Amino acid sequence: MAVAAVATQATAVRDQIAEARGRGETVRLAGRREWLDAGHPVSAARTIDLSGHTGIVEYVPGDFTLTARAGTPLGEIARATAAENQWLALDPFGSDRGSLGATVATASAGPLAHAFGTPRDQVLGIEVVTGTGDVIRAGGRVVKNVAGFDLTRLFTGSWGTLGAITEISVRLRARPAADAHLAVALPDERPAAIAMLCREAAIMRADPYALELVDARFAVRLGLPAATTLLVRLGGNATAVAAQRAAVASLGRLTELPEGVWDVMRTAEPPGSSVVRITSRPSALPSQWTAMVDAMAALPDVLVHGSVGRGTVRAIVPDAPPAALAGAVQRLARHARGFSAERLPPLVWAIADATWAERPMSGEKADSVRVRNELLRRVKDAYDPLHLLNPGIMGEAIA
Repeated sequence: MAVAAVATQATAVRDQIAEARGRGETVRLAGRREWLDAGHPVSAARTIDLSGHTGIVEYVPGDFTLTARAGTPLGEIARATAAENQWLALDPFGSDRGSLGATVATASAGPLAHAFGTPRDQVLGIEVVTGTGDVIRAGGRVVKNVAGFDLTRLFTGSWGTLGAITEISVRLRARPAADAHLAVALPDERPAAIAMLCREAAIMRADPYALELVDARFAVRLGLPAATTLLVRLGGNATAVAAQRAAVASLGRLTELPEGVWDVMRTAEPPGSSVVRITSRPSALPSQWTAMVDAMAALPDVLVHGSVGRGTVRAIVPDAPPAALAGAVQRLARHARGFSAERLPPLVWAIADATWAERPMSGEKADSVRVRNELLRRVKDAYDPLHLLNPGIMGEAIA
């Protein structure tokens, strides 16, 4: 870690944090406000708006690296890199109006994480203004970089609780020469059929960019028949894509899809939606899928999807009576291992937290949780000792 020369963009943020520290005021960090309702509810005395901190600072196509200010929209980065036949292979859920900084701060990912990983795998370097008012740089702007302790991974996914991200360097990928976007509908929706499809998808002779399961309602939203459906995204040279396509055909009858189907999927969450997920081993996805579908069955217009390769199942709840939503969340929190929430109404957050606290734990598990929480508090104390930044957004562990 090194204290950076204070850049113009970071200076303004540093001054605002310093003023808040002097007054003992808590701070809400806000980007382009696409996901400002994500995480636990935050109540703060002031807001630091990072949405104006935009622009690409450096783009070196030959190195496949790009550095941009945190408020830069993902769409702006996509347009700049497309001109060089490159891309930032993240495409997290949400629209391209969302900022790079919020994507990294929340470690948000989308279907492309199946092949390319999460933001922690894409971020090379980061500039942050901590809660102590220090401007620090971690990592660098090149792919081959050695910088001691990996603070880039620490700040990625820290939800603004350790500092305000002001600048980010990322690795890029070459766009494939050929691609294919396919759908495979399940012959039936019984758990055994889902489990078989997931097993066959895991061993097929293909290396897909994305492998996403969607429920019948989500399939209709994507313009497909009402059936649980596997979406497959392939990329590479023409020969490789043809071979992979033949492998995917072993899963069932294929339907060709337009490339835009992934953008429809990413932007399927209306403003104000609640979002919950279960994360487990990929081999457990069929059972977790069933748990999620069953828990959400009584709620209207729920969209369920899951990453076959990562073992993650998400449910998008556009609108639901609070009592019914709370009941579904309680069922999942009590019985589904790996359950967590992304966005919930404040009252339902409180119910979820209380349900998690009531879950019985073995002595070993309880000790592990205590150690984890103590580590989180120590890290928080090092970078934001007054606990001013985004208070409570990650729950009580570091509040």
